[in-house]
Amino acid sequence: MASLENSIRSAVPGGNIGKPLMIALLALLASGALFRGSSTGTAANAGSQPKSDEGSGGLLGGLGGLLDRLQKGGLGDVASSWVGSGQNQSVSPNKLGPALGSDIIKTLAQRTGLSEEELTRQLSQILPNVVDKLTPAGRLPTLAELSDTG
Repeated sequence: MASLENSIRSAVPGGNIGKPLMIALLALLASGALFRGSSTGTAANAGSQPKSDEGSGGLLGGLGGLLDRLQKGGLGDVASSWVGSGQNQSVSPNKLGPALGSDIIKTLAQRTGLSEEELTRQLSQILPNVVDKLTPAGRLPTLAELSDTG
């Protein structure tokens, strides 16, 4: 978990991130899909990533689940720019909230103590850099790559 937290902090200018936003990001990203806790030690494809559930440690099934949710929410091109090697496109809070879904935003707001509006505003500012930092090779990282980041 420490390497994910360090990756998130390094994606924020100055590394200064408030605890509520860190909680929200970890809830979105820390899961079996991101860490691919399979016994094979190989990268899981999108078809074998865990579905959204609390038991996997994250609300959306990790980084892959987050990107999938953004794609289905109409922000596929924006999210792809975060993963790719080009310039990160910005996303407005009024587009990010609906793309993530009101259920996710409400859950995160409850966990963090932030209002839904403040949460989506902060996430819209930080998610592009966080996703970019977590995908330096322009794709979802493999288990071996994640293990090497420690």
